[in-house]
Amino acid sequence: MSGQSTSVVRYSLAFKLHIISEIEQGLLTIGQARRRYDIRGGHTIQVWLRKFGKNHLLSKVVRVQTVEEKDQLKAMQEQIKKLKEALADAHMEKRILESLIDEANRAYHTDIKKNFGDQSSNDSQHTSQ
Repeated sequence: MSGQSTSVVRYSLAFKLHIISEIEQGLLTIGQARRRYDIRGGHTIQVWLRKFGKNHLLSKVVRVQTVEEKDQLKAMQEQIKKLKEALADAHMEKRILESLIDEANRAYHTDIKKNFGDQSSNDSQHTSQ
């Protein structure tokens, strides 16, 4: 073992808050605060800033909601979920019907979509005469 002993320096909450205040007010940079107050830890002040500083709130969204708004949001989210399920069901039904039409076309050697469109146009011509 080496003969050196390491000392642990503890800082009071008031001291930490004072340094954070000076940094947040722009009076000192982190490096200047470290030198002025002889703080040896490289990340000590950054830890204090994350823990006690106000700037950490800038990137967060703070939402104040009433109980009614929370309930309404929950109901809307549930409605969105049901609508997404209904849309997925509709897409699936459409694909199934298109597959059924394709199979019928192969089985009967016809084009149901094309013939269906021609038939309705022929019917309209017969009724208009």
